This record gives sequence, C-alpha cells and structure tokens, in this order.
Amino acid sequence: MGRFFAYRMGEREQTRRFRKEKIMIYTVTLNPSLDYLFTVEDFKLGMTNRTTSEELLPGGKGINVSIVLQRLGLPSTALGFVAGFTGEEIRRRLDAMGLATDFVSVPEGFSRINCKLKNAEGTEINGCGPSVGEKEVSALVQKLDPLTRGDILVLSGSIPKPLPADFYARILARLSGRGVLTVVDATGASLLAALPYHPFLVKPNIDELSALFGASLTDRASALPYARELQRRGAENVLVSLGREGALLSAGDGSVMEAAAPKGKLINAVGAGDSMVAGFVAGWLESRNYAHAFRMGLAAGSASAFSEHLAERENVEQLLSRMENGRNG
Repeated sequence: MGRFFAYRMGEREQTRRFRKEKIMIYTVTLNPSLDYLFTVEDFKLGMTNRTTSEELLPGGKGINVSIVLQRLGLPSTALGFVAGFTGEEIRRRLDAMGLATDFVSVPEGFSRINCKLKNAEGTEINGCGPSVGEKEVSALVQKLDPLTRGDILVLSGSIPKPLPADFYARILARLSGRGVLTVVDATGASLLAALPYHPFLVKPNIDELSALFGASLTDRASALPYARELQRRGAENVLVSLGREGALLSAGDGSVMEAAAPKGKLINAVGAGDSMVAGFVAGWLESRNYAHAFRMGLAAGSASAFSEHLAERENVEQLLSRMENGRNG
C-alpha cells in the first residue's frame, strides 16, 4: 500500500476497502455541544460588546475524532446523548457533513451551547447539557452490542453528571473478551477506572498526566515513567501529547517513540488532541505498525493546531511526508 496512509489510494477506494473488511468504528461523546465561536474587538468586561465574526459548529471530543477520521477516508458512527433544539441542530449539522450518527435522544432539557471568545486569551463558557436517565443510558450501551473483534470504540471527554465516574469502565467491562480495540481519552478517576480493562490506547496530554500522578512533568523524558505506569496498570499503548514539544508513545510491544512537533504556526489548539487520536487509529488500521500510527497521530494533531479548524487530509499528508523524510522543520 505504500508508506503513507491509504488515502493515497483515493478516499473512495479506501472507504470501499474499509467496508469490505467490515471494520466498524464508533465514537462516544456523552455531552455533545454546539460551539459558538466569536470574535470581539477590544472586549470589555461589564460592557455591551459586538461580534466581528461568528461560527456555529458541532462540538465534542468524540465528534472531533469522527470528523478527522472521515477526512482521512474512514467512516465512523458518532454516539452520545442529545436533547432539545440544540441536539437536533447538532444532528443536522453532522448529517450535512456526511457523518453517520446514532445519538440517543433525551426527552428533557437541551444539548449544551459552549461560547468561545476567540481573541480573549481563550475565554470560554461551557454549558451543562441535559440530565440523562437510566433509560437513555441503557439505550446507548445497547448500541455498542454489534461491536466485535477488530472493531474500534473511542470513548472521549469528561463524564457528565449524574453518570458515575467509572461509566467508561462499565462500558469496557461489557465489551470485555470481544476483541474490540478501545481508546480512552479521559482524565482523572475516569481514566484510572478504565485501565484494568486493558484499553488499546489511552491519550493523556502532559498536563493531565501531571495531574493524575501529582507530578510536575515538563518534557518527554519526565513523562515516560508515568506513561509506563499507565501501562503497568493495564493500558496497552500510552500516547502522550506535549503541545509544541510533540508527542511520546510507550507502545504495546515495549518500544518507545518520541518526536518533536513539526514546525508551524499555532493557530487553534482546540481539537488537536482529538485529531491525534484519529490519526493514530487511522495509521494503525492501515499498517498495524506502531511507528506509522505514531507519525500519523502527530501529523494529524499538528495539522489541526496549524489550522482554523480540524485537520484536512491534504495538510496531514504534507506533514506526514515531512516526518517520513526526516524534515520536521
């Protein structure tokens, strides 16, 4: 297939191959959002401010993973809970983007709206989202029953109240023994509870890893012992994103890979970690090779960071080519 990801075959051909193998990818975003991104010139607290630019986008970590996977030629199904008029708008916008969704509708409340002020030091106000009941939880979990050996499940983001902190662990327990490759991108107690179920991949960033162990981690060298500790507790692969410092992979075969991020102008870091997850999954499915999956993850994460929005296929390919040829500059 060549050195680069299979989208070099063409997106349609890659999608046909993927479907022929009958691999399913599900992403779970428990609390999707409509993200209202806007710019205000000379923002003043306590005053009436007017926007100079506005965007409304579907948001959520698992949704971001699905979007980037789609751009890399891999179809997935986005799952989660939605409610009210905002939930319908999230569904409508994803449908318009060509993403498959199978959300569970919550009868009361509405999906959250997150307000993000683009030019005021990353200021944002995030909503709460609807309260989810046992009936909706059961409906979501049952949607995972078709997953079987070789399929992928990505569990991303925080777990909203009133769901328990070990909700991801309960999902993994239900899937235990089926051979599903699971990815957990969560923090704190949610991540720790998932480890005994041997997720294929966990992806903390360096700040999350620091908080998890109460350590002051600053670079790849200081992060490695803690990545290995997550493996000791059950994770197969640990991918640590380090922002401008790049990334570190402590792989399931015992190898360690690290690389600086490709050079480029940071434009928007939102979604870069989710893009890294998507890139790693895509690279692994294409090659079953840790080194290639690692480079794909770093290329996809960097491509998003260097863009206004999530990574496009062409940008990922350009950065991957630079890394494959030893040119990160």
